[in-house]
Amino acid sequence: MSEQGANAANADGADDGAGATPAKPQGKLSARAKLILLLIAAAVIAVGVVWYVHHQTRGKYLQETNDAQLQADAVTVAPRVAGYVTEVLVADNQDVKAGQPLVRIDSRDYTARAGQAQAQIAQAEASAEGARASIAEQRATIAQARAQLAAAQATAAHDAAEVRRYTPLAASGAETRERLAQLRAAATQSAEQARAQAAAVTVAERRVGSFEAQIRQARAQGQGARAQLEAANVEVGATVLRAATDGRIGDKTVTVGQYAQAGTRLMSIVPLNQLYITANFKETQLALMRVGQPATISVDALDGLEVRGRVASLSPGTGAQFSLLPPQNATGNFTKIVQRVPVRIALEATPEARRLLVPGLSVTVTVDTIGAKGDLDRLKDQQRQLDSANR
Repeated sequence: MSEQGANAANADGADDGAGATPAKPQGKLSARAKLILLLIAAAVIAVGVVWYVHHQTRGKYLQETNDAQLQADAVTVAPRVAGYVTEVLVADNQDVKAGQPLVRIDSRDYTARAGQAQAQIAQAEASAEGARASIAEQRATIAQARAQLAAAQATAAHDAAEVRRYTPLAASGAETRERLAQLRAAATQSAEQARAQAAAVTVAERRVGSFEAQIRQARAQGQGARAQLEAANVEVGATVLRAATDGRIGDKTVTVGQYAQAGTRLMSIVPLNQLYITANFKETQLALMRVGQPATISVDALDGLEVRGRVASLSPGTGAQFSLLPPQNATGNFTKIVQRVPVRIALEATPEARRLLVPGLSVTVTVDTIGAKGDLDRLKDQQRQLDSANR
């Protein structure tokens, strides 16, 4: 009975297994899943095609670098003259206008030099005036001396005529020889007096030349004193340091009472309205880069704020060429490194945006070079023509 019951149970179990629904095969997808996969594949292919088309028509002409910083040509404020600082008229980070006073230096020494030069000018003018007065007086003396000379010459001529008239009379005995001797002595004396008076006139005239030389000397001294006065006035004016341009005060180190040497930097003025960008592009990015091409600037410090710009100029050499110790690739082993060339980008930002920008901020620059996309083909054609002509 037990064996028959077991066989019956086994037979029933076999019948139940034969009558059960067969399981679905594993690894096969439904039509819906296949459709989803096809759609995903089509979308990926479409995105790839769109990306490729965009890259070929536009993307490959956008040259980007994050090796770029905002810069400005800061003006160093340094005195031309040395002295103690008596007043500091600006504060840290203050906006200033061109010509605005910044620092005052004690000007008493330079004012004294200006007064001394002014006194020398007055002294030279007084010397010239005295010489001119002496010339006027001397000319009166010359006029009197010339009158005396004329009288002496007339007397000498008269005495000489008397000697000539009495000489034949004395020879004939009509007049005595003593009288002739007296006339000859008088003629000699009057002639000597005339010569002496002529010499006096010459001396007087020469003194006029001496006085005129004194006037010229006084004028030269006056000119030298005026030059000293101008230099002293320049020094007096230089005791007030003024802003050379509009900008913002930065790195101020001057304090009241400090002794400032000539040429010592006291502060800097950063012209924020003249900001520009120096972007260091790889040499492989410069083939189509030209002056005037538009650029997009993303400012890291302003959460990626984008402003516009244009390529202003390209450096005449790589950054390595202008370094303190430029590389000498002809010595030792050589490893080729992609060089970078500084490119200056002019900003085209609004005044509101410029107020948020300061030198030193990092930016990302993207230059659109599509305007020069045909240049390389033209260069290659010209080179091929040149090669053909040289063969």
